[in-house]
Amino acid sequence: MIGPDGTSPPPLTLAALFFKFLRFGALAFGGPVAQIAMLRQALVEQERWIDSARFNRLLAVLQVLPGPEAHELCVHLGMIARGRIGGLLAGLGFMLPGLLLMLAAGWLYVNWVAGNPGLSGALLGVQVVVLAIIVRAVVRIGEHILETWLLGGIALVSLVATLVGVPFWIPLVAGGLGYALAHRPVAAWGTVIVAVLTVIGTQYVDMSAVAPPDLTRDPVTLTALFIAGLKGGLLTFGGAYTAIPYVRADTVGRGWISDATFLDGVALAGVLPAPLVIFATFIGFVAGGLGGALAITAGMFLPAFAFSLVLFERLEALVENPALHMLLAGVAAAVVGVIAATCIDLGVATAARITNPALPAILFGGALLVVWRVKSSWVTPAVIAAGAAIGLLLHF
Repeated sequence: MIGPDGTSPPPLTLAALFFKFLRFGALAFGGPVAQIAMLRQALVEQERWIDSARFNRLLAVLQVLPGPEAHELCVHLGMIARGRIGGLLAGLGFMLPGLLLMLAAGWLYVNWVAGNPGLSGALLGVQVVVLAIIVRAVVRIGEHILETWLLGGIALVSLVATLVGVPFWIPLVAGGLGYALAHRPVAAWGTVIVAVLTVIGTQYVDMSAVAPPDLTRDPVTLTALFIAGLKGGLLTFGGAYTAIPYVRADTVGRGWISDATFLDGVALAGVLPAPLVIFATFIGFVAGGLGGALAITAGMFLPAFAFSLVLFERLEALVENPALHMLLAGVAAAVVGVIAATCIDLGVATAARITNPALPAILFGGALLVVWRVKSSWVTPAVIAAGAAIGLLLHF
């Protein structure tokens, strides 16, 4: 496919295309910003697959849609080179190194790390600094998404609703429709009223139930893990951290893993060469072994493949629709509130395991200061390593 200024991918066999993106995946350290910069330098500036303006438009479109942008870029660029099979191979190549490394990390964690009393301090130190990383991520995501007071209000309502136990889909639907219909006050208020009545009805049913809550551990199924990943993949608006609440609700919430193990998975994903959503692979492995890891990973990455593979020709035109853009902006604002509430829940769960809060509080504050002030691809792995070392030395 030749661009208007003569840019086009070089002739590549499917095998060469796969190994090219496999190499990108093996070097994908530092999170989405570093990954996108790597793709831009190699395929736009050096090899001239597409021109810079088209790359920027494509990136803007993918940032509106859910899913890890760097992975979706790889799928889209692979399609430009060799059609849909090229997009599939490019996406698989980019995610494969991180997937294999996370499977290995999950196996080591289950067989050597979990339950080892000598490492409990290190793990707790890691969990404390990961909370600081998530707090910074929530603020950074909010800065990009909450552009108006109405979007900020949607996020706040979503935060409160999530903390009181409202099902996740209610603030998402209400936020999306409310913002999309904001220029129609009657319709917008109707959406808000319906959402409030639904919340009241949900709470009434929950509080009036005669049977006591079932506190037993739900059975782990591959279907449930796949759906947990799919839910996270469909709701990653504004960054991979937004997948956290949905995967947590369907795994920690079912008693399959603990909050501590969940945070360990997020920490590992932050130091591997992969999109951050690869933390789902670790969660699936701990909860359901190799099959569980593959099931939840398939669900998590399916939307990232599908949006590019299915909507390739219509992607830019589709997202240019103002109504859809406002709907997605409202949903994204609600997701910010949901992830903020989840961060609070994780903080409370972590604090409950700490006997002496002074040192962990200092560690949290120091980690938050570093990730807030320092902008570098190495800051996340460095902070995680420091948290592990400090926790191990001070025996939290």
